[in-house]
Amino acid sequence: MVEKEELTEVENDDNKLHPERLKRIDQLVGHYQAEIIRQLDNDYSHHTKWSDRLADKIAQFGGSWRFIICFGLFLSAWTIWNSLLITKSMHFDSPPFILLNLVLSFIAAFQAPIIMMSQNRQAARDKHESIIDFAINYQAEEEINETQVRLQNIENQLSEIKELLKQQKAE
Repeated sequence: MVEKEELTEVENDDNKLHPERLKRIDQLVGHYQAEIIRQLDNDYSHHTKWSDRLADKIAQFGGSWRFIICFGLFLSAWTIWNSLLITKSMHFDSPPFILLNLVLSFIAAFQAPIIMMSQNRQAARDKHESIIDFAINYQAEEEINETQVRLQNIENQLSEIKELLKQQKAE
């Protein structure tokens, strides 16, 4: 009876993941993720042209709140400057703001293709990352399957040991 209780305690103790082990696993996963991201960034900087990186920076700025706020302030300043009677002698684009429309058209004409180029490169990078993720997930699945097979073997061996112990007690 004592042996059975001890065996149960050992089984329960081995099945628990201690907080130190969980913390170490989290650190390893974080380290691997940081290393993969570093490698992807390094690969990106070595395999992209200067013009592509510039397009990415422009697209990053063009799709930000900072750009929206700055551009809103610029449009407001343009409109106010060219609408006030005080600055009438210094108007360079009086209403209906034809020059402003031309500037906006130029910005839209150049910004849209730049953003699309950046999105295409980001899609290619995402595809590369998804291939890496798939490889990591596949490897993890293989390791899990291997671990399950080993656990099943251990369970079978434990069952055999228990049977032998029962037979010895019966004798």
